Amino acid sequence: MNSLVRLGIVCFGLAVVATVFTTDSKTGHTKDKLTFPRQILIVRHAEKPPDVAMSVDLSAEGRDRAAALPKLFEKSEKRPTPFAVPDFIFAAKDSGKSHRPVQTVTPLTKQLKLPIDATFSNDDPAKLADELFGNAKYAGKTILISWRHSSIAALAQKLNATGFPENWKDSVFDRVWQITFDEKGKATFVDRPQQLMPGDSAK
Repeated sequence: MNSLVRLGIVCFGLAVVATVFTTDSKTGHTKDKLTFPRQILIVRHAEKPPDVAMSVDLSAEGRDRAAALPKLFEKSEKRPTPFAVPDFIFAAKDSGKSHRPVQTVTPLTKQLKLPIDATFSNDDPAKLADELFGNAKYAGKTILISWRHSSIAALAQKLNATGFPENWKDSVFDRVWQITFDEKGKATFVDRPQQLMPGDSAK
């Protein structure tokens, strides 16, 4: 094998490696293997008891919000354009301090007859983003995620969103962060109200 042939083979091999392992500098995802959902909806878990209660569960108000969550996907006077019905539902994994993300979406999953994927830790949103962008079964689908507020901004960043608030306020339970992807994976972010409970924000 002459030197020119060897050089050609080496250059081709390097090009292949560069293509396979080209990554997005912001998210760390391997670009050439990505697929994209049509839309991702992120909600915070519903209301919790006071910290002094040392409870892992939702408060009574939180249980009411969880029961009302299916209304997000129904047309109404307050919601002439309802949210897209989820094809997949995720919730942050139960911890020693909180089972609330799973509890928040449980009534909805029962109504839609969908399972809850609660295998991803709240502390590692990158793994959930890798699952959603790296598994073709989510391509073109609508995903609902119930998460804890301390890591929602980090999750949105890993999902390629831009323009979202830096922090989800501790007192806020009535928002939906909607991330919509075009066919090339460009994300558009909208912060929308739930308008499910008395006192919820109208805008």
